[in-house]
Amino acid sequence: MGRPPILYPLFAEVETLPGVGPRIAKLLAQMGITRPRDLIFTLPHSGIERRRMATVQGAALPATVVVEVEVMRHLPPRAKGRPWRVEVRDRALSFQLVFFHPREDWIRAQLPVGARRVVSGRAELFDGMVQMPHPDYIVPPEAADDIPGFEPVYPLTQGLSQKTMARVVAEALKRVPELDEWIDPSLRAREAWPRWHEALAEAHHPLTPHELERDAPARQRLAYDELFAHQLTLALARLHLRRAKGRVTQGDGRLRAKVLAALPYTPTRAQLRAVEEIAADMARPERMNRLLQGDVGAGKTLVAFLALLIAVEAGGQGALMAPTEILARQHLAAMRPLAEAAGVRVEILTGRDKGAERAAKLERLAAGEIDILVGTHALFQKEVTFRDLRLAVVDEQHRFGVAQRMELGAKGRAADMLVMTATPIPRSLALAHYGDMDVSLLDEKPPGRKPVKTALVSSARYEEVVAHLREAVAQGRQAYWVCPLVEESETLEATAAEERFRALRAALGEGVVGLVHGQMPPAEKDAAMADFEAGRTRVLVATTVIEVGVDVPNATIMVIEHAERFGLAQLHQLRGRVGRGSAQSTCLLMYHPPLTDSARRRLEILRETEDGFRIAEEDLAMRGAGDVIGTAQSGLPRFRIADLERQAALMALAQSDARKLLAEDPELRSQRGEAARVLLWLMEEEKAIRLIKVG
Repeated sequence: MGRPPILYPLFAEVETLPGVGPRIAKLLAQMGITRPRDLIFTLPHSGIERRRMATVQGAALPATVVVEVEVMRHLPPRAKGRPWRVEVRDRALSFQLVFFHPREDWIRAQLPVGARRVVSGRAELFDGMVQMPHPDYIVPPEAADDIPGFEPVYPLTQGLSQKTMARVVAEALKRVPELDEWIDPSLRAREAWPRWHEALAEAHHPLTPHELERDAPARQRLAYDELFAHQLTLALARLHLRRAKGRVTQGDGRLRAKVLAALPYTPTRAQLRAVEEIAADMARPERMNRLLQGDVGAGKTLVAFLALLIAVEAGGQGALMAPTEILARQHLAAMRPLAEAAGVRVEILTGRDKGAERAAKLERLAAGEIDILVGTHALFQKEVTFRDLRLAVVDEQHRFGVAQRMELGAKGRAADMLVMTATPIPRSLALAHYGDMDVSLLDEKPPGRKPVKTALVSSARYEEVVAHLREAVAQGRQAYWVCPLVEESETLEATAAEERFRALRAALGEGVVGLVHGQMPPAEKDAAMADFEAGRTRVLVATTVIEVGVDVPNATIMVIEHAERFGLAQLHQLRGRVGRGSAQSTCLLMYHPPLTDSARRRLEILRETEDGFRIAEEDLAMRGAGDVIGTAQSGLPRFRIADLERQAALMALAQSDARKLLAEDPELRSQRGEAARVLLWLMEEEKAIRLIKVG
């Protein structure tokens, strides 16, 4: 089934609209407008209030006014390139209408001397005289009511005028059909939202400034439509994954009990709650599709490991996939002691495994002699076969969009999926990006962790910072020194790191300082990390490769050079590498003055709080949605009307409504279901349409 015919007029070429030729079509295309549909969703962003006045005398200028005048005389330009002026008089004051690039015959026809006219435009003071350059309206008094009291202002591009844009939008609006309602009737009644075609008409013809606001009923309804279509797509993806036959995986708890007994601390309530939620999901016949979201240091690895043990207890296998080899090795290092306590066989598989060694590992995996396999995306190559994979855990997931999740799911084998992200994501974004998943939240820190002291230091105080490091090293402490981010160039970043490494080695002594950056061969990187973890080197100079997952409890100092170049979330992740032991830790944000306002704001937020969720909300407010998850590849939807940053509650409403509709009508066959299909076509969520069919 293709697009419903009722929508054809909205999806035609924009040049099919009266008055849109190749020139205007080209200008519209620069704004991403190629069809009438795009025009109706391009709403005015502000408006002009036209105030009717008897006279401009004493008015607070500049202002947009409507005033009746008598035409007194024409003052043609004295020299080429000068404007044409027309002197007019209202009830109390004479002033001038000014025309640049004048067409004499047009001006004389519009404004014959002695005639009365109603003019509207922006009146301003110029050299003590009131003037109105290029009035927007010049009409006879009997047509004065044709001048709108409030006029919408559309986004434009160079070469396109407001008049043209308004005219073209009006033509597009003539094609808007009456569609059946897809919003739940009780919700629409509660919110007092207009019907769809009425909402469009109101949004394009606001009568007051309030009707341009996000919470005006017409605008809110149109934003909701966008969010609802998107959430319906995610809910269909979720339903689709759930329908894929899962398997009941129930553990008896014996391995988990051994690990919990061997832990030197008690897990947090949040950790235990997350494990329970995961265990309940795994015990169901549908496939699990759950997101484990936690702040830096909230203990996701333990939760993931306990979840993997459920798979092993049930006689199956588990896999943990990390985005980089460094991370995969760290997960392995963190899990080894726990695995030994439980008597579980854990192995690692990365791109580095070659030849006979690799073949032997794959053989043991297929025979079920490896219980848990940790690795990079190498885990998903064709020749990697598990004897009985029950749970796949994917770490640092926002490198994947919904589409990749579905591909992973399509690996078949009915394995449950748990996705971990160490980046606290504001609620609205979590819903937009992970709306197809169920979420477990780790919002407590393990006991005994001291807050990290965060200070801002100017780069002029470099020598002081080095002296501070020298003292710390003498006391047996360890430190990270993160080098500046160089946009788009890992090579330059590596060079900067090498230079800083040489300088610190000269200052602190041979053998004290290690180096790790993205351009090094993997074996060298591992060796440098191992030296630091074992305490053989005291200071590790690094690029952002250490952003996630490095765990060295003895490291208590983090210096971030040129901190102003990093984003909030990244600074928060880097700071999370210290404060992992019981000793007091410090993070020095070294900046290069002068700071821009937004850079200063970022660094101050970090100094004020360690709450990753608050930091994420601030980050979202400062940078916008696309940047927080990582722009283009984020798989984040692009909304024309809805505002992800400020309409989180509307997004949550759309999610529960979409899930409810599918629970009642999974095939979208009811009258409202059919209307929702039309909405999906209207919002170009074609992948959702495919899912209904597949389902």
